[in-house]
Amino acid sequence: MHAYANPLKFLSIARPLTPWLVLGGLALIVVGGWAGLTRTPPDYLQGETVRILYLHVPSAWLGMAGWLALAIAGIVQLAWRHPLAGIAARAIAVPGLVFCALCLVTGSIWGRPTWGTWWEWDGRMTSMLVLLFLYLGFIGLANASEERGSVSKVTAIYAIVGAINLPIINRSVVWWNSLHQGPSITARGSTIDGAILWPLWLTLTGFSLLFAGVVVMRMRAIIADIRADARMTRMASAGPAA
Repeated sequence: MHAYANPLKFLSIARPLTPWLVLGGLALIVVGGWAGLTRTPPDYLQGETVRILYLHVPSAWLGMAGWLALAIAGIVQLAWRHPLAGIAARAIAVPGLVFCALCLVTGSIWGRPTWGTWWEWDGRMTSMLVLLFLYLGFIGLANASEERGSVSKVTAIYAIVGAINLPIINRSVVWWNSLHQGPSITARGSTIDGAILWPLWLTLTGFSLLFAGVVVMRMRAIIADIRADARMTRMASAGPAA
């Protein structure tokens, strides 16, 4: 990992990798979305509304995975002072927030015809809403930080402590009785019929690749800003040319 601590080494990989991540992700999303909308049967209970799972499930996964990545970046920053850890955290926060919000919106849309209500204060939905506010708090702390391009120690600790919410989200449907259905996909298998399930792996992989591509692009942009600021500082300290 430390071999790529140098931003130049990171950029040498990130530049050619970015289009593969973004274009590959978009291709899988299009194919998976098309298959989910046109090549799968309606659910015997939920009918056509089940098709929202091809967006809702990846959004939930990436909302949670994004925060896990923030916590890992925080640990790396505090323990090893890796120069790219804070940059990665800044780059991850906004895409993570977007997917967390998408999860809540699509879940409400799915819940209206299924439960008869847009919102229910059950364990899963409430803990996911808490995650949304955690993202907003992280972004606010990061923007208030004086660390140019990175995040402060307080912000890194905040990300680590906030990870406590992730197992609560994951196990909420088991710990508390709620309207939300129980775990559908576990290590033991899936309760979703295979005829409906297979396009989900395409959209899940596609959105994950797109997420990674966006994060890499944001990291490149942050590094470019840092280098531009450093160049301007050097020019200002050198004074006017003779």
